[in-house]
Amino acid sequence: MQSSHQVLHDVFGFDQFRGAQESIVEHVVAGGDALVLMPTGAGKSLCYQIPSLIRRGVGVVVSPLIALMQDQVDALTQLDVKASFLNSSLDAATAQKVTSQLLAGDLDLIYVAPERLMNPGFLSILDRLNEGPGIALFAIDEAHCVSQWGHDFRPEYRQLTVLHERFPAVPRIALTATADAPTRAEIVERLSLESAHQFVSSFDRPNIRYRVLQKQNAKQQLEHFLDAEHPNDSGIIYCLSRRSVEDTAQWLQDRGWDAMPYHAGLSQEVRSANQKRFLREEGVIMVATVAFGMGIDKPNVRFVAHLDLPKSMEGYYQETGRAGRDGLPANAWMVYGLGDVVSLRQMVDSGEASEDRKRVERQKLNALLGFCESTDCRHQGILRYFGEAHPGNCGNCDNCLEPVETWNATHEVQKALSCVYRTGQRFGVTHLIDVLLGKVTPRVKQYFHDQVSTFGIGSELNQSQWNSVFRQLVAGGYLEADIALYGGLKLVDAIALPVLRGEQEVCLRKEAAYSKSKVAKSGASKRSTHPFTNIADENLWEALKAKRTELARQQGVPPYLIFHDSTLQEMVKSSPITLDQFSRIGGVGQAKLERYGTHFIKVVEATLKSDG
Repeated sequence: MQSSHQVLHDVFGFDQFRGAQESIVEHVVAGGDALVLMPTGAGKSLCYQIPSLIRRGVGVVVSPLIALMQDQVDALTQLDVKASFLNSSLDAATAQKVTSQLLAGDLDLIYVAPERLMNPGFLSILDRLNEGPGIALFAIDEAHCVSQWGHDFRPEYRQLTVLHERFPAVPRIALTATADAPTRAEIVERLSLESAHQFVSSFDRPNIRYRVLQKQNAKQQLEHFLDAEHPNDSGIIYCLSRRSVEDTAQWLQDRGWDAMPYHAGLSQEVRSANQKRFLREEGVIMVATVAFGMGIDKPNVRFVAHLDLPKSMEGYYQETGRAGRDGLPANAWMVYGLGDVVSLRQMVDSGEASEDRKRVERQKLNALLGFCESTDCRHQGILRYFGEAHPGNCGNCDNCLEPVETWNATHEVQKALSCVYRTGQRFGVTHLIDVLLGKVTPRVKQYFHDQVSTFGIGSELNQSQWNSVFRQLVAGGYLEADIALYGGLKLVDAIALPVLRGEQEVCLRKEAAYSKSKVAKSGASKRSTHPFTNIADENLWEALKAKRTELARQQGVPPYLIFHDSTLQEMVKSSPITLDQFSRIGGVGQAKLERYGTHFIKVVEATLKSDG
């Protein structure tokens, strides 16, 4: 039997395990069940791939998405690992061929969807496999899909307890990057993992820079961000609605960006084509609803942007976790406004879910709002939500890099709350601000609100500043939107009344000014350099990327399956000109050394020669 370290080095090209990987691998190799919580990009796949190569039999991996299976199998094939998948994308003849390979013991790993695994015919195949070549383990990827409170609930996952009942001697490993304490408890219960060892790694992604801004002109703010920091990078932009996705993608295209839309309303052919382009080409931007993303393994996504609020901290954490999977610097950038808050709460309250489910969803949304409005370290806030301590002062978020100013807003808050009360607790923020600013609009006249005591008392702030005050009061729980009154604001007495009575002060965050002059104009030239990673030799970096793209196109696979950016960066630093030197680079295993070593060494030699 090979050692785990030997497999790690010879197959995957790494000298050392990261974090808890080694403990997890040894536990599963020994036959133990495991629940693994590990952030995206931390190497969860190795935790079941290496035991599958060491233990007798084939590793059976339950995966929720076809795209994820294809990507994983292509990556393993590059390493000369015998892997395949069974899903609805295969024709009958190909599926039969894969099944024959499986039963003959010719595969190291097989990826299947939960629906196929539960098929009686496939369960019979597993019975035969268990009696013959053997089953090394069952890996249940994206295990949070089992939770009814989660954002990616898949009812088929509930049936996976059959694995434990039918194959009690086969170890199971359930893996997820996103699970708060209640979700974790539900995974344990639903998958019968009470006796499994739980490996909980830090949820921190220190390479991601988190930034949250007040939404003022979302598209122009977005382009300013892209032009300043990601002029040639691949990234994902999330929008709440399909219409917003298409509008934003078209707007970016019109301004010279390589952007594509993705949402459930597009045909399967368009979605597949756009996803394929995103995975296989450099510098492509995907504008999407949350229908896009789960199972996307592209490691060099340099940014994830949100033009609207996500629905929960779990959703936000998982979506932003699609950036920087290679461990290199990446951005998580978001703009939001009070309109987002009202829209999401309306979606929750008008939905068909039970009251218990709605209550949980409201709590999750409130937690995300608190995160947005917080003046504390963003990394600390995320980890606190998942029950993990963080010392703060991360040096890689907006609040730590540019500490937020606060101001004593007690007097202004009293005016805002009083205006809500005096106008009957049934109007939205636009009307309330009109009253505070003393604007005699038709609506103000219709309801005689030019005669209330709060009319015109708020002239010390402008409309944008009052918007900020109301948004923070909603986020802080002083006000809530009454969905039955189309988003009208009303007081939360237990929190608002002490402020109105002068018993409690309120400090709010000052909003940073936004300058339209900073926004790049259409047609502005894009920088060729990478603004995030300090590349010592730009010529060699570009030459290595070009060779990677050429080899990927020849094989019809994404470039990152040849080598990750982190591996190319190591080539730039060490400039290997012999196969022995090349073999010492992280991510270069035996198969890739033999397949690609000479190609990349020639690029290094030619570039060094041309640079003189």
